[in-house]
Amino acid sequence: MAGGRRSVEEHAQHVAKLLEPLRSIPPVQVPLARALDRTLAEPVHAPISLPPFRNSQMDGYAVDAASVTTVPATLPVKAVIAAGDAVSTLTAGTALKIMTGAPIPDGADAVVPVEDTEMDEASGTVTVHRTTTPGTYVREAGSDVRAGELLLPAGTFVAARHISVLAAVGLTDVLVRSRPRVAVISTGSELVTPGHELGPGKIYNSNGPALAASAAANGAEVSSIAHCEDDPEEFADMIAHAVAVADVVFTSGGVSKGDFEVVKDSLEPRGGTFVSVAMQPGGPQGTAVVDGVPILTFPGNPVSALVSFEVFARPLLRDIAGLPTIASGTRPLTAGLESIPGRRQFLRARLDGDRVVPLAGHGSHLVAGLATADALLDIDPDITTLESGDLVKVLPL
Repeated sequence: MAGGRRSVEEHAQHVAKLLEPLRSIPPVQVPLARALDRTLAEPVHAPISLPPFRNSQMDGYAVDAASVTTVPATLPVKAVIAAGDAVSTLTAGTALKIMTGAPIPDGADAVVPVEDTEMDEASGTVTVHRTTTPGTYVREAGSDVRAGELLLPAGTFVAARHISVLAAVGLTDVLVRSRPRVAVISTGSELVTPGHELGPGKIYNSNGPALAASAAANGAEVSSIAHCEDDPEEFADMIAHAVAVADVVFTSGGVSKGDFEVVKDSLEPRGGTFVSVAMQPGGPQGTAVVDGVPILTFPGNPVSALVSFEVFARPLLRDIAGLPTIASGTRPLTAGLESIPGRRQFLRARLDGDRVVPLAGHGSHLVAGLATADALLDIDPDITTLESGDLVKVLPL
């Protein structure tokens, strides 16, 4: 079915509707070691208190504060308490040497730091030179968090600091948002897999690795990467495999108006929609659904394929996986530029402090040029000229 011409907003809405079922993928339980950069699917409540017992904040001597109201005070030292020891008992009028993190003995209510004392090894006594008060250098049980309290809310994007607290309360796994499974198919008889020799008229396949990397960097799990020549039977086989192992399929190439458009020729009879989107690069776009699995078909030029992913797929993948939003903004240009009227331009640029530098060379084949960019300038179709200092919408890459 022919889809006509669409604006970027219209096509983005169409793609969002197509990928809406991915939001119903159930969450998954993962070991703590694999929870980094995942998003919690449910709130986590502390199964234990932190600290789980009263413990010392300092190396020093556990005492009853009432026994050192007058200083200097000399007390017999009955034992040493190390971190990991069981809770002991303090006899009134004595002291127990204690290490940081060791349990406060019953009968003690303060810790005197070692620097405020003088130990006499011969007599087995310690002289305290500074008075103290109950609670000094004592970490009370539950002073960090109490058992049953909310530890992390649902939607938390798990960083190393979150792993720390989850491990501290003894958790071994957590429930996280699922990563959509993505299959990538790059098409074109001219493509050669890197590592193989280039023949006449051949180029290396960059779209497959690039789209797979983009998907993985934005919350997806890549389940399949394949390359198909311009052969409808081969493409049909690859689509059948892709929809069997993925929640969404990305293809590149074969969607324009040439004689060997294998993607369009294969999917259009199966209900696929192929349109011209008023944007540059990335005008030719297509979508289809095969066996219930949505397929997004991007152009074959490397820059067009990646820009298409950034504009249409990246925001949805990140949102579905629960990853933080990459927000666009506005920045002043360091130099003027011309834009083609009637098409929304996504031009390569480089961020420079609070400004943005437009990069020369906007051909959709310029992969090396794309590598120097870390942003896209998003220029409305009715804008033809921008001057140095003008504010422009910027989409970070």
